[in-house]
Amino acid sequence: MLIHSESEMLAYGQKLGETLKAPAVLELLGDVGAGKTTLTRGIAKGLKVKAEVTSPSFTLSKEYVGDKYRLVHYDFYRLTDPGIMSEDLAETIADPRTITVIEWGQSIQDVLPEERKTIEIKYIDENTREVTEK
Repeated sequence: MLIHSESEMLAYGQKLGETLKAPAVLELLGDVGAGKTTLTRGIAKGLKVKAEVTSPSFTLSKEYVGDKYRLVHYDFYRLTDPGIMSEDLAETIADPRTITVIEWGQSIQDVLPEERKTIEIKYIDENTREVTEK
């Protein structure tokens, strides 16, 4: 599917968020600037999260509360060795009331459940992204 603007990415994420049932794990793949955090903001809107969603690049994770579920957003871009974060992630994934979104999950692949939705976002041009769900 092609997404042609930030507002379309937010709408796609919101629609996805409205359909999610916890526990759920989403792995987001894509280069820097592809739109992973924008997609997560849309998912949060679909989960009725009131707080502003920002990238957890420097904190590794951020937690938000929606109407029915908790949303935990991880960004492992700067993480080369998962260490204790793999334990934190395993606990989060096991929580039956949590939607877990993971960016840059290469370093924690052994912790990720097989039953996860993987969404790949490819940068086409400044306004266009190709989004594939697996």
